[in-house]
Amino acid sequence: MSDYQMDDKSEVVEPSKPRIFEILGPGLVTGASDDDPSGIATYSQAGAQFGYIASWTLLLTYPLMAAVQMISARIGRTTGRGLAGSMAKCYPRWVGISITFPLLIANVINLGADLGAMGDAAHLLLSGNSLIYVAAFGIVCILLQVLLKYKRYVAVLKWLSLALLSYIATLFVVHIDWSALTRGLLLPTFKTDPNYWSMIVAIFGTTISPYLFFWQASQEAEDLKEKPRQEPLVKHPQEAKRADTRITLDTLIGMAASNIVALAIITTTAATLNKAGATNIESSVDAAKAIEPLAGQFAKIIFATGIIGTGLLAVPVLAGSAAYAVGEAARWKVGLSREPSEAKAFYTTVGLATVVGMLLNFTPIPPMKALFWSAVINGVVAVPVMVILMLIATNRDVMKQFVIRGGLKTLGWIACAIMFVAVIGMAVAAFM
Repeated sequence: MSDYQMDDKSEVVEPSKPRIFEILGPGLVTGASDDDPSGIATYSQAGAQFGYIASWTLLLTYPLMAAVQMISARIGRTTGRGLAGSMAKCYPRWVGISITFPLLIANVINLGADLGAMGDAAHLLLSGNSLIYVAAFGIVCILLQVLLKYKRYVAVLKWLSLALLSYIATLFVVHIDWSALTRGLLLPTFKTDPNYWSMIVAIFGTTISPYLFFWQASQEAEDLKEKPRQEPLVKHPQEAKRADTRITLDTLIGMAASNIVALAIITTTAATLNKAGATNIESSVDAAKAIEPLAGQFAKIIFATGIIGTGLLAVPVLAGSAAYAVGEAARWKVGLSREPSEAKAFYTTVGLATVVGMLLNFTPIPPMKALFWSAVINGVVAVPVMVILMLIATNRDVMKQFVIRGGLKTLGWIACAIMFVAVIGMAVAAFM
């Protein structure tokens, strides 16, 4: 049964069910972008340093991540606005600004680190100057968003999500201790080592991240503009059943893909790097280099290729989610479905965020230190964003009869509580 209830019982005659790749959209792209080069680095570090014992976290993050993203999607589909747009309708302007400004900073740092990892991965595969590759990837990501029509751009993002398969492929070229993996997955390990708990917090912060909330809600709203027969559910409640089914399927599959790939990365690095004692992994490219002598050149190639593919997916999502958040908070015209001449401030924000992130790679700022502070900012911002997300999703004035209820509402609040505990844990670990 749906977690929200309709007062209007009327239904439209449903067309034939679309193919699965057409059903999958914002949820798939959001889940895939979560496994960006920075996330790959975190999962690689977890596997290299602690072997299989950190894998249990992904069984816990999956339902929580899926619930929060499903709630974000429903806000976008129900209201026809992104998350920041709904915040602007419900709260004073300073609330939106106080959340979107740190989100913008964290996204720029994150996409800068992702571009750096992509450049290093290209250097690893092709040699040449990694900074030239950084600039090239940054320009490509900007052009994809500015020049491509929205439908074509969404199709490109969907195909890029297939890059995640490279990490599953690595499982077939390494020797896995299946009994150790099963224990690590099903029996949570609690250690007194503060580094272990810092890693657990990092996994939660990487997996449940604020930019994902903004992106999926905004993409649901964007899709309505591209489908003239569809309207926000508050205007056309008869579309709710079909929309609910699609969002649920799209999000569950997208988040499952994200967590399965994360598990594959932890498993691969646990089976190779941890087993060989190579625990000093600081980046996703370090992991690709270290894997080669242990699992062969093929493993290195598919690991490095995956970094580039997921980066091409994640960088536009990071820049786009920042532009949606800032633009909706500032009440600009926003949307990748709009022409650049229609939404100049929005596209300028997309371009500037990418360019600044790109330029960070030309400074002496250590990328891992920048990523650490990005994770801190994301962790701190995630808690109030998730609380506001839940308040909007349960607000009848905004969501009408489609307020979330039941198990989805419970999981949403549990996710808020666990993220709060994770942030406290991160703060404690920083002073230990």
